[in-house]
Amino acid sequence: MNKWFIAGPVKENEKTINSIRLEKGIVSVTAKDNPKGEIELNVMITASETNDGISTNLSSESKYVEITYQSTQIIKLQAREGNPEGTGCVHGGSHPRVSLPASPNHFRTIKIPWLNFKQDELPDGKVLDIHNLCKFNFVNYSPVSGDVLRIKSVFF
Repeated sequence: MNKWFIAGPVKENEKTINSIRLEKGIVSVTAKDNPKGEIELNVMITASETNDGISTNLSSESKYVEITYQSTQIIKLQAREGNPEGTGCVHGGSHPRVSLPASPNHFRTIKIPWLNFKQDELPDGKVLDIHNLCKFNFVNYSPVSGDVLRIKSVFF
């Protein structure tokens, strides 16, 4: 399993998130009291000890991502693409995304077709290039004190 990274107003740090992930198989973050700014939890598609690396070329046979999660709020799932050369995943670039509905009371499993990932979630937005996929960003743009996001699995 890949190392996860966190940015924003949360109670947990990366070390805590990753040790709980290894021990219990769940990535879990909780918004701080009076959070300011967005919370971004991310993971590289190809295993990396850093929050950067090379992009992944998924097979054309891959049709969707399946995620089992629990969340007190809607989460924006961004599928970050790499640079046009396919050699790096530096910050910036294309962020085709979808919305994960809130599921505050139980874990939910959702299958999201790759074709649903569009730039800015616009109907005519640029579709995700699965042959140049870097990472997933799980983003809470408007966290509220105590918001929780738990992720059990991500398969594609």
